[in-house]
Amino acid sequence: MPSPRRPLISGNWKMHHNHFEAIQTVQKLSYRLTNDDYEAVDVSVHPPFTDIRSIQTLLQSENIPIALGAQHCHFEEKGAFTGEVAPSMLAKLDVTYVIAGHSERREVFGEDDEMVNKKVRAILKAEMTPILCVGETLDERDAGGTDDKVSGQVRAGLAGVKKEQVAGLVIAYEPIWAIGTGRTATPDDAQTTCAVVRATVADAFGADAAAAVRIQYGGSVKPGNAGDLMAQPDIDGALVGGASLDADEFARIVQWRMGD
Repeated sequence: MPSPRRPLISGNWKMHHNHFEAIQTVQKLSYRLTNDDYEAVDVSVHPPFTDIRSIQTLLQSENIPIALGAQHCHFEEKGAFTGEVAPSMLAKLDVTYVIAGHSERREVFGEDDEMVNKKVRAILKAEMTPILCVGETLDERDAGGTDDKVSGQVRAGLAGVKKEQVAGLVIAYEPIWAIGTGRTATPDDAQTTCAVVRATVADAFGADAAAAVRIQYGGSVKPGNAGDLMAQPDIDGALVGGASLDADEFARIVQWRMGD
């Protein structure tokens, strides 16, 4: 049966959309979504840093009930870190969710578990919600190492986090081999690994925390597969990449339940 937790559908725009395009996309998305959608699902958009202030202003001025998210932050409050953005800076812009440990940050920019953990704790300290990303490569999957890899990333990412904080955060399982490739885990495979994520949280923080944490699936999520993925008991939402760049496509994912 579907998850009892309130779903969170997040659009990660990566390095796409200047602030003009971002405004147009959010406006169009808001036209497609209804009050019924907002009552059933939490929605967040995660634009590039250059768009965040523009989207904040739009959401507030037009009372659009979409949460503002960021794709990344530094773990320090301030300092000589050219090009980086502190969590407190994002909080001042009314950012609600911040992605930490996305596979592209890990694979391309060399972020390790220790750095991701520092970001998770810094995001929480700034009173925002981290979306902790975990996932395996194709080689790790083929070698049967998915469970160990994902469980290890969950434990490392949440090290030092308080039990009461864990209950409110989001973990996104995003198999690296499925991101941007057009491939996606089957609903059963996605459910199996998301269940591992929840079991890991339960082992480290208790059953109550595990029952409350929201687990997203990310990896070539599209309107055609969103419903089957969201029907799984341990999948509480989606971290959507390419399909979130198009307002019509993203709206159809948010409205997956209309096909039930």
